[in-house]
Amino acid sequence: MPHRNLISMLGLLGLFAAAGAAYQTKIEKVVPKDISPANGKAMFQEYCAACHGTDGKGTGPAAPALKKAPADLTQLSVHNNGKFPDVRVSRYIEGMDTVQAHGTRDMPIWGDVFKSLNRDPAASTMRVSNLTEYVRSLQGK
Repeated sequence: MPHRNLISMLGLLGLFAAAGAAYQTKIEKVVPKDISPANGKAMFQEYCAACHGTDGKGTGPAAPALKKAPADLTQLSVHNNGKFPDVRVSRYIEGMDTVQAHGTRDMPIWGDVFKSLNRDPAASTMRVSNLTEYVRSLQGK
């Protein structure tokens, strides 16, 4: 009899495990659009605005779902003694640096994404440079 109870219990556990697996959220990878590396604004709207907002203030439609609020990209110069931190911004976009206050890196590593869009290293560099320049243009707005 104890053997029968054990088999019944294992059967129920298997059933619950299968039911739970059927209801798990499926996360699908989305391939980003290949926006021209020459157009910093278009890249920002496609790759960054969901979290940072179209104005760069950190109020994009996906922002409420994040653990930490996205940075207000219009205030980067203000927080850096009036000078835009272009090297730091570029390195952050590329995934070479992290913001220590975040603890973890919530923002996608766009450098890797840009490399996957075009195997030409010059195109990836141009993307990071033009995206950084667009973020510079948002300062004080």
